[in-house]
Amino acid sequence: MTAGRPYRVGYAPGTYDLFHIGHLNILRHARSQCDCLVAGVVSDETAELATGRRPVFPLVERLEIVRNVKYVDAAFVETVPDRVETWRQVRFDVLFKGDDWRGTPKGDKLERDLSEVGVEIVYFPYTVRTSSTQLGRVLDILSQDAPAAGVGGLSDGPA
Repeated sequence: MTAGRPYRVGYAPGTYDLFHIGHLNILRHARSQCDCLVAGVVSDETAELATGRRPVFPLVERLEIVRNVKYVDAAFVETVPDRVETWRQVRFDVLFKGDDWRGTPKGDKLERDLSEVGVEIVYFPYTVRTSSTQLGRVLDILSQDAPAAGVGGLSDGPA
């Protein structure tokens, strides 16, 4: 391990839809804590099962964005919601999450499940001002209010 980096392989899972500063913050902080950072990008189907809606951007685009973030050493497509199964495939030492998961039923379950295989959970401050959920709501509102000719009065064809 590198001095100052307590973990060898870190894992930062997420949908990474509507990539924003909160995503960048967690990847930057995560990389500072490990020698190798793997970003887990949730598949479209898995995201839909978890949230009830498909991501705005398809997996191939989200994966391309995450792979090109300088803090990410590798990207992995998550196709199952079971993080222990993901651990069996990736073999990370630590999983990084936003602290909005801490003390919640899903966070407590994640901690219990991963502690059984020796994985630590490290929480980073959640970026309150920006989230994909908030951005998605804005897009929903804009699409409902958009005129038939297109958003902002722009049409797809010649005038």
